[in-house]
Amino acid sequence: MDRSDCFVQSHSFNNSSHPRSPTMDSPVHALGTCSTLSIDGIISTSIHPTMRGNVDLARGGGFSDVGSPIEGHYVDFIMRSLRLCMQVHSRRQKGITHYQSFDTTPPLTNMFSQQDNRLIFTYDAEKLWIEPWGPNALRVRSTKMAEMPSTDWALLSPPDTPKPDVSIQDDSATLVNGDIKAHVTKRGKITVYNGAGKLLLEEYSRNRRDLLDPKCSSLEVEAREFKPLIGGDYHLTARFESLDPNEKIYGMGQYQQPYLDLKGTQLELAHRNSQASVPFAVSSHGYGLLWNNPSVGTAILGKNITSFEARSTKALDYWLVAGSTPSQIVEAYANVTGKVPMMPEYGLGFWQCKLRYQTQDELLTVAREYKRRNLPIDLIVIDFFHWPLQGDWKFDTTYWPDPDAMIRELRSLNIELMVSIWPTVDRRSSNYQEMLEQGHLIRTERGVRIAMTFMGNTVHFDPTNPASRKYVWSKAQQNYFEKGIKTFWLDEAEPEYRVYDFDNYRYHLGPNIAVGNIYPLTYAQTFFEGQSLAGQSQIVNLLRCAWAGSQKYGALVWSGDIASSWSSFRNQLSAGLNMGLAGIPWWTTDIGGFHGGDPNDPAFRELFVRWFQWGAFCPVMRLHGDREPRQRPMGEKGGAACASGADNEVWSYGDEVYAICEKYMNIRETLREYTRSLMKEAHEKGAPVMRTLFYEFPSDSECWRVETQYMYGAKFLCCPVLQKGVKDIEVYLPKLDEGKWKAFQGDEVWDGGKRITVECPFDTMPIFERAGA
Repeated sequence: MDRSDCFVQSHSFNNSSHPRSPTMDSPVHALGTCSTLSIDGIISTSIHPTMRGNVDLARGGGFSDVGSPIEGHYVDFIMRSLRLCMQVHSRRQKGITHYQSFDTTPPLTNMFSQQDNRLIFTYDAEKLWIEPWGPNALRVRSTKMAEMPSTDWALLSPPDTPKPDVSIQDDSATLVNGDIKAHVTKRGKITVYNGAGKLLLEEYSRNRRDLLDPKCSSLEVEAREFKPLIGGDYHLTARFESLDPNEKIYGMGQYQQPYLDLKGTQLELAHRNSQASVPFAVSSHGYGLLWNNPSVGTAILGKNITSFEARSTKALDYWLVAGSTPSQIVEAYANVTGKVPMMPEYGLGFWQCKLRYQTQDELLTVAREYKRRNLPIDLIVIDFFHWPLQGDWKFDTTYWPDPDAMIRELRSLNIELMVSIWPTVDRRSSNYQEMLEQGHLIRTERGVRIAMTFMGNTVHFDPTNPASRKYVWSKAQQNYFEKGIKTFWLDEAEPEYRVYDFDNYRYHLGPNIAVGNIYPLTYAQTFFEGQSLAGQSQIVNLLRCAWAGSQKYGALVWSGDIASSWSSFRNQLSAGLNMGLAGIPWWTTDIGGFHGGDPNDPAFRELFVRWFQWGAFCPVMRLHGDREPRQRPMGEKGGAACASGADNEVWSYGDEVYAICEKYMNIRETLREYTRSLMKEAHEKGAPVMRTLFYEFPSDSECWRVETQYMYGAKFLCCPVLQKGVKDIEVYLPKLDEGKWKAFQGDEVWDGGKRITVECPFDTMPIFERAGA
């Protein structure tokens, strides 16, 4: 017998004469990851090395760590088991056939403790913290670092919460905070329940840490998997059970896909042009989960498993809330991550923009024409490359000779001015050397320090550095804000890279792969804090990206450089609705799409009209795009070398389209008071402006299945026409406790809880009004 393979888990010794009992000389059978010893009169099951580590005695060594550390009590346990095997062998040789039963179960110390309101579980290198963070909500953190990181990332300081009920037993512990309860086993497995006892969340583990766990398995998959990286961080994967294959999951930010329900999808937790990772999920199961980690990674919302991955991090960190309705969940999230400011008055009407007005005269001509036609307009935009070089953050006086006079005239027309800001700094910029010397620029881990090559070799300023934020705002304040410009278009906010090599960039806060998703939040913070210190209160800035918490810095997110196509149009509806559920109530899109589209093309005019109609019922109604055919550049130096798209004003599309645009601009204007009330609700509660049907009607099961209709606030049911050539569409009218649905234009009324077919001629998008709302 090779005693090095004697692993004994449990023993029942007797003098068995069973004919199939092996003799003492029977070989040891090594079966995969386990070893089984069969001895006459003894049935010995195996210890599996992968339970807590590996045992290597066959080579004459001691204990070796393969994948995870071996706890001391397991070492003691295995050594006692080996000594037991030798005792059995010795006694058998002496003719002793009756043995005493031995208990070789490894001893467990109490791994639970309480510190103030926090439940703590420790095991080997891991520290697990569970604590209340707002009513009916928990924050869960875990690390294998020496200390738990103190960064709160998206979370604000916890609001006042009643003291939780913490109970610690020998084999488990619980923490109850209102209607949410966390249970932790002696092996560290977490399950979470609501106040009614419904299971909301269960960690996914498939191992043999706890042999009494019904999901005990030899697969050896960890719920909280920390894989060490060279340098000290970990590659983290958190796994949860998919408790219901029919569960629906929403939110998570903005992805260019048509799916509103995200169950069954895989999402990249990273920013790209037109993609914003805002990792807050709202579940039909009655919970919301914030993955509170800015690392680049992946979320898998599968039918068999749910997982969140951080490619480089120091800790697991997520926030979980229980709620009986989506509105409760979203509003609870806003309470712990922040709410938007009150939208200023000029955010309620129509915004005019194009790529790009090249001169001061061109922009003023357009503004005057809107007023001459008596069209409602609140704001006009000066797009990129109105500057000499990227990173100058000032007007090119060759083409914008008197910005002060321009701003005064626009104010006299009651039109607000927005200017574009890019975070990129050209090496030729007058600010580049100073910013380089003072550490205000992002760095590259390898290669030349260039992140973008559009119109010059550039690198981004680093808003994760407070000193860099202060520097950039000082330039914008001097050259824009002090002239009277109060709202900014913070473009390239992901930030966009020429190549998305996420592991090749480093910020003040750390490597991009570990903290990069926080970039757009700190970019918004740069201007919000500067404007606030300068005395501005109602702040809205347009950004192309966001992360969890961006809303509190006045971020109005738009969906980026998207195609001018029907499929792209369809994607934006899902993107906008999921952004609202992810806690970003201010959202907009380029009406007509960005890339392409000829105003003289009848096919594009149809798409443009349907998009424009929908835009009137978006949180902000904004016309923008890079239209065809492109205009020639006006010069060869500075911003003048950048080309411009064709005309993109509402009169650029022919008389028929113009009449429809005028109609919907006036509809938007009649909704001003109502839109203001929605903005107040977003400011005070965190409620989205555009809402899924189930947000308003959570008890109507059909509303959870409808993905191409939405509510503009609580009152208006909107049914955008998302396909070309459509003359009528089928719509679902949600059930109403009282009252009826009424046509937005006309007197026809319907009961709720039914599907109807309605006409949608070229000049009309079907809208229904909820009586009494």
